[in-house]
Amino acid sequence: MLEKIDELLSEVEGFTAGSKDELEQFRIRYNGKKGVLNDLFAAFKEVPNEQKKAYGQKINTLKQAVASKLEDLSAGFSTETFAEREDLTRPGMPLELGGRHPINLVKNKIVDIFKSIGFTVADGPEIEDDWHNFTALNLPEYHPARDMQDTFFIEQNPDILLRTHTSSVQARYMEQNEPPIRILSPGRVFRNEAVSARSHCIFHQIEGLYIDENVSFADLKQTIQFFTTELFGKSKIRMRPSYFPFTEPSAEVDVYWGLNTETDYRITKGTGWLEIMGCGMVDPAVLKNVGIDADKYSGYAFGMGIERIVMLLYQMGDIRMFFENDLRMLKQFRAL
Repeated sequence: MLEKIDELLSEVEGFTAGSKDELEQFRIRYNGKKGVLNDLFAAFKEVPNEQKKAYGQKINTLKQAVASKLEDLSAGFSTETFAEREDLTRPGMPLELGGRHPINLVKNKIVDIFKSIGFTVADGPEIEDDWHNFTALNLPEYHPARDMQDTFFIEQNPDILLRTHTSSVQARYMEQNEPPIRILSPGRVFRNEAVSARSHCIFHQIEGLYIDENVSFADLKQTIQFFTTELFGKSKIRMRPSYFPFTEPSAEVDVYWGLNTETDYRITKGTGWLEIMGCGMVDPAVLKNVGIDADKYSGYAFGMGIERIVMLLYQMGDIRMFFENDLRMLKQFRAL
């Protein structure tokens, strides 16, 4: 038996493989279920006691020689080139182009329009405190206008909440920067509202703020006129008196959409006018709250829901489509 193992050991040491198939056959011959090593271990019980020690050592030597040979030859085959492993003439797999979400497309377009007239982008936290979300913006505790924004408060700390508008970014920016200030604050906001085709508990806003000396309502109107012309290609607007706690005077802005199609009649309710944003002159109380001299500086602010603008531009009738991640919808906005 010992002589047979010596012969096998010599065979292993002299083995060379010309291909991976030959190496695999070698592995099966020695390490397979019905291979040489398994047979030798199975025969161990038939070996006389005085030879068991030498027999066991021989088998282990053979086992190690087989493992070493497999490792050495496998390493040699792994150095073959990519061209040897792959068929370079095989047709490639087509890569499907991804799509941009319509909210991002429209947000970026709005940002680009205002950047062209000197606005920069400012960012802030989505988890906000009461001061920056409400009090600094002329909404002190128990102010009735707080009820206009159904808020998600943190149960363990009522002073912490999910921001209800991106005006909180403006409050933080005014605290930390001196005028002139000309910023946009796009981002997600949260309201405790029922989800339906026209409303959602999460949506996106983009708000603008301009603070400097001698800023007037005429400046605000011209800025919005420029924006509507650039975004919609429509320059006819109107401003209706409204109320916002942080601006005075305040206005709602409508753009004349026209009545050229049946869809125009439906989305404008037959009037031809579409509401697109709110705006106004920054209330002097807000400037004082953030440490800006209200006697020296004035400013305007405006804000709009991005989903509303997207629905107008792409004639989409259900706000829930933006949050469903339906590839059938997203594929319509593929990159070109």
